[in-house]
Amino acid sequence: MTTEPIRKYDSAEFLKTKQDVAAYLEAVFEDGDPALIAHALGVVARAEGMTEVAKQAGLTRASLYKALSAEGRPEFATVLKVVRALGLKITVAA
Repeated sequence: MTTEPIRKYDSAEFLKTKQDVAAYLEAVFEDGDPALIAHALGVVARAEGMTEVAKQAGLTRASLYKALSAEGRPEFATVLKVVRALGLKITVAA
């Protein structure tokens, strides 16, 4: 009997389109947990290419990784920069 190696699950592998990204982030924002939102932005940034997202956001790659890490607590301005760098918008609905 052969066994398949177990791979670590990575959400970034499933974010192929802007619609995938938008649906993923919408679900995370509905939860409302700031740490989860930062994590999800990190996942999306990895899916899109962390170096390019950092460049577009006007941040260093290292500072972006740090801000979106499990220990990171990004400022709202950083969140907005990352969202814009990803080509997305944050909207409010009633």
